[in-house]
Amino acid sequence: MDHAFSPAEQAAVYRAIHERRDMRHFSGGSVSDAILLRLLSAAHHAPSVGFMQPWRFVRVRNPQLRESLHALIEQERVLTAQALGAREDEFMKLKVQGVLDAAEVLVVTLPPGREQHVFGRRTLPEMDLASAACAIQNLWLAARAEGLGMGWVSLFDPVQLAQLLQMPEGSKPVAVLCLGPVQAFYDEPMLQTEKWARRAPLAEMVFEDLWGRTATVASTGG
Repeated sequence: MDHAFSPAEQAAVYRAIHERRDMRHFSGGSVSDAILLRLLSAAHHAPSVGFMQPWRFVRVRNPQLRESLHALIEQERVLTAQALGAREDEFMKLKVQGVLDAAEVLVVTLPPGREQHVFGRRTLPEMDLASAACAIQNLWLAARAEGLGMGWVSLFDPVQLAQLLQMPEGSKPVAVLCLGPVQAFYDEPMLQTEKWARRAPLAEMVFEDLWGRTATVASTGG
């Protein structure tokens, strides 16, 4: 283990992972340019398939633009609730975004021309999205380490959002990130607190050699 971090550094990494939360409640305030630059740099240092770096960030600062973004999300929130059927009322009680409250709003988009990147994508073209998700996770963990909350909002029509941001043809928005100071971090995922869902046991997620075969390491908690 010659290349391992010190125990304190390891603990900090695992703390950021386990205490990161998908935040919906923000307390206004601001994020300094220096911190925002550090967070974006962390995102930009994410791994990507074929080193394609398929992430672009649109910082939404204009108040009217934020209002329009909020309206798009609310529109999809209602449609999602209707699609949930029996859980419609339960869903409508959930707070699903903080676009108007967060200090910063970043829209993560995939750029046009992604089809030119064949390395690692010939049979799995969705690896551009997977790579962008790595960048989002980097930003999320760095934000938690800086004491800032972040929430990933995916309730929007991508075509309408692309039009709102005047994005070029072939690009695609994949996430609206709300970022900023919070009063407190949730003790557990908010949807678990609200009894919407619970974290599944790790043993149900890890197999050994063949699908469905229990993995010893997960079943023993190792």
